[in-house]
Amino acid sequence: MNQLEIGIWEARANQAQAALDSLFWNEAIKMYNIETPCPNGECNTIFHYWWMAHAVDVLVDGLQRTGENGYAERLTALHEGLLRRNGGVWPNELYDDMEWMALAWLRAYQATGQAAYKATALLLWEDIQTGWNEHMGGGIAWQKTQLDYKNTPANAPAAILAARLYQAFGEAENLEWALKIYRWQKEHLVDPTTGFVWDGMNRTGDGQIDKDWKYSYNQGVYIGAAVELYRITKNQSYLEDARLTFSAAAHELAEVKGGVLPDEGNGDAGLFKGILIRYTAEWVKADAAAVEAVDFLRRNAESLWEQGKSEDAALFGTDWTLLSTGVIQLSSQLSAMKLLEKMAELTKDQS
Repeated sequence: MNQLEIGIWEARANQAQAALDSLFWNEAIKMYNIETPCPNGECNTIFHYWWMAHAVDVLVDGLQRTGENGYAERLTALHEGLLRRNGGVWPNELYDDMEWMALAWLRAYQATGQAAYKATALLLWEDIQTGWNEHMGGGIAWQKTQLDYKNTPANAPAAILAARLYQAFGEAENLEWALKIYRWQKEHLVDPTTGFVWDGMNRTGDGQIDKDWKYSYNQGVYIGAAVELYRITKNQSYLEDARLTFSAAAHELAEVKGGVLPDEGNGDAGLFKGILIRYTAEWVKADAAAVEAVDFLRRNAESLWEQGKSEDAALFGTDWTLLSTGVIQLSSQLSAMKLLEKMAELTKDQS
């Protein structure tokens, strides 16, 4: 890895962070607007709780990469704004939403040492555990009003969270949770032959698995859970799980576009690719044999920057092969930023 390439990805990540700050941040609400342009904050008709969790994540990326205090200051403001917007409490009705928020604030705590962030993560984790029940043989429910519907978005991130909590604070119960959740996920929502991760089961009360819902982020969170358990146990089977799922995801989702991940749509789906990217990069960091993933990340990053960036700013839409124009949603911007930050991190690690 030459020094020029290292500097390029750092600079690109910085440009995207600057665009997020100048074009999305809304000081009046101490949160990000959900799209840009958004005159007078009029776009903020819905509180996208889990989008804001990913905004926390990319701020932590920037802070860890640069050490610049501006990121820490923005985290402080966002923590305040989110708590206020959610009515002075952190939990909500969706277990997957809370998992994303807990993961993000745990990372923020580890990056800053701010006790309030640790408290937020632990409070949310306590609530998340109430989602486990024996419908469908176990697993964490997707939402509190539908306890018999179990899906990947509510389980694989929970396994990541439990494993990271164990690594951070050493409580054996959290490792037990991580292993239990991962085991349920693998037994119920992963194709045993290909490793492709299915979305959910019993959504309509008939016990069926939604095998046709082929989303990039489901693959990402399962890879992420496998990587965290490998880091704890050093059991090579977890790396094999990650490799199998990555290969299935790359073949199923990206092959038709020359190895670039597809446009999965706006709204929530705008975040999906970035989640697969984040945890694929974690696999690369944990497994020296993950050469195919390094090429995959670079291919997607080069397409994103050379083809998918807007003309006059580091703004990104949902298609990483087409020039970004018009209204840009926060979800797709954050997804792209995950890729740029991970490229900056990985190239720096190889210097």
